[in-house]
Amino acid sequence: MDRGTVGSAQSGRLLVEVREEGSSAVVTPAGELDHHTADLLREPLEDCLEKGFSRLVVDCSRLEFCDSTGLNVLLGARLKAEAAGGGVHLAGMLPVVARVFEITGAEAVFTVHDSLDAALAAETGRADEADGAG
Repeated sequence: MDRGTVGSAQSGRLLVEVREEGSSAVVTPAGELDHHTADLLREPLEDCLEKGFSRLVVDCSRLEFCDSTGLNVLLGARLKAEAAGGGVHLAGMLPVVARVFEITGAEAVFTVHDSLDAALAAETGRADEADGAG
């Protein structure tokens, strides 16, 4: 698979890495996503959409915290990706972050995967293998 690095952004509490994985852009935020750091995620997500990636996979496995501002960044990206014929897939959420999506009901509007591998396999039709679902 093509694993070209698209870019990264860093602040004291959030590091965002972006890479190409097949026809998806994989965005990996690490640290705390809140009103102080939200733009560090918003900008790479919007850049990916502007570059023609309509399928965004957000690897949440290193995301330690997400508040309502961070949630709104992801919801905004989802709307733009869906308007372009794609979507936003969330992968590997830690329990503390998953809880935010659960209590707000946001988990119902995203495609959520247990792992990054499962999210990437969903693109190629191997989702049953990776998620263990039927």
